[in-house]
Amino acid sequence: MTDKPQPAVGTVCFRGEDVLMIRRGTKPLAGDWSLPGGRIEFGERAEAAALRELREETGVTARLVGLVDVVDAIFRSRTSGDVTRHYLLFDYAAVWVSGEPVAGDDASHAEWIPPGRLAELALWADTRRVIEAARGMVRS
Repeated sequence: MTDKPQPAVGTVCFRGEDVLMIRRGTKPLAGDWSLPGGRIEFGERAEAAALRELREETGVTARLVGLVDVVDAIFRSRTSGDVTRHYLLFDYAAVWVSGEPVAGDDASHAEWIPPGRLAELALWADTRRVIEAARGMVRS
């Protein structure tokens, strides 16, 4: 554990109306649906990290459209309520260029999810909000 926020990225990648989602293979939130993403490496630009994490976790390459939002992901101990992790997430909108989803790195599953099915998934409220904001950026 560190006492400082950790910079991380998420990529909202679209192929048509479908959004690329992963099931997390590691803690925190192992097994939950999420956007592909992860920590920014020392000396790495956030945009490069977004594309790298997308490729490592899904095998997909994309073109970034822009920064959607910066979100605090703060995790607390279930017993004490103390903060255990704090990520500062830079979420980017992207458009698919090539590749088919294959889970890799921290992901246990990767899949294109159509809008109707996305509505059925249990997602963090900020994830759903960021996806819809990114969808608006991609359509513009």
